[in-house]
Amino acid sequence: MAFRKFLPLFDRVLVERLVAETVTKGGIMLPEKSQGKVLQATVLAVGPGAVNPKGDMQSVCVKVGEKVLLPEYGGTKVVLDNKDYFLFRDGDILGKYTE
Repeated sequence: MAFRKFLPLFDRVLVERLVAETVTKGGIMLPEKSQGKVLQATVLAVGPGAVNPKGDMQSVCVKVGEKVLLPEYGGTKVVLDNKDYFLFRDGDILGKYTE
């Protein structure tokens, strides 16, 4: 719950990556090296937005609680209460999942 005390600025988005699967559907344990990097995350906090060149406030495209697709590289690691979170710019997020 430490992320509730953290508010991203401008068009930044705080996310928590989903945990990689360690067991296949057949019950086989996967070693850490073969798990790969998880590119899905849940949005935990969103900044107010950024000012565009015309001087208008442009809001962020994602909302708290949405599942998003992240790029393989990038983002800034943030440690809050010994837990890893990541900060991304709104424009760096590749997409969001809809139900």
